[in-house]
Amino acid sequence: MKAITYDRFGAARDVLRLQELESPRAGPGEVTVDLVFSGVNPSDVKARAGSRPGVTKPPYPQVIPHSDGAGVITAVGEGVNEARIGERVWIWNGQWRRAFGTAASRITLPQKQAVVLPDSVSFETGAILGIPGLTAAFTVFNGGEVAGQTVLIQGGAGTVGLLAVQLAKWGGAKVIATARGAGVDRAREAGADAVVDYTDADRVARILAANSGQPVDRIIEVEFGKNIAVDTDVIAENGTICAYGSALEMEPVLPFYPLLFKAVTIEIALIYLLTESQRHATVDRLTRALSEGALHCPVERIFPLADCAAAHEAVEAGNRAGAILLGTA
Repeated sequence: MKAITYDRFGAARDVLRLQELESPRAGPGEVTVDLVFSGVNPSDVKARAGSRPGVTKPPYPQVIPHSDGAGVITAVGEGVNEARIGERVWIWNGQWRRAFGTAASRITLPQKQAVVLPDSVSFETGAILGIPGLTAAFTVFNGGEVAGQTVLIQGGAGTVGLLAVQLAKWGGAKVIATARGAGVDRAREAGADAVVDYTDADRVARILAANSGQPVDRIIEVEFGKNIAVDTDVIAENGTICAYGSALEMEPVLPFYPLLFKAVTIEIALIYLLTESQRHATVDRLTRALSEGALHCPVERIFPLADCAAAHEAVEAGNRAGAILLGTA
């Protein structure tokens, strides 16, 4: 099989290389998936660059990057129903605590990590579901139903943010998003009832005004450290801030007293570490939304497998209007 590999940290063009490797065989409880697309996420790029604190070398002698992907099951191991052969599936945690991920023409992994992709859903969309899709679904619905609530989605024009906007609307919430520039229109087109420029000095007042002067029930937060002061001002009593990122301020200072006297719940979401029950509920929610046509997953660009370095650079550059994928077939 063809695969992108690296054996040391560094710039994409310095360490990523295209190789021909022996195809993995499915062991007990495993399936082999012939991949069509691989999703390229910021976490994949950071892992290859070696930017995680305290990590000085890759955890395996050879790594095939990327956790997300979509394709067709072509073989099954012992204990797996042969009826799964031919299933269209999407992948989660492809390279999480495993050496070989989805930046390849084929992957073998535990069968539960290959989720049936509805026939109405494209492989392109399937390759976006593992990290962005599950993150959006979990952060919106982990606290329960959102019907009748107001949900603020910070960074509503990013890949996760756009999906969260759509999911929250599908769930019956009033949705306020923050974005900037062309992202304002993207968030609005995704279904946000109101969009506030996150660079606006009066954004607290504008967020509250968009909710008829009332605080919001739930906040989906992409930049926890940078936005915690705003979040504290606009969150309702007994509200929840669910944060999945804080890249610009990794050691935030919390306004504890105001948060205390609103009895605010702070959730930290890392989609790789969902419990089995959380994963099942989130996958089910996402599948239902997809089956009902409630999600549009935009793609910025698809690169051929051999151009994986350019795909990593596109993710590093930011300012995207959609996901970056690799064509792996």
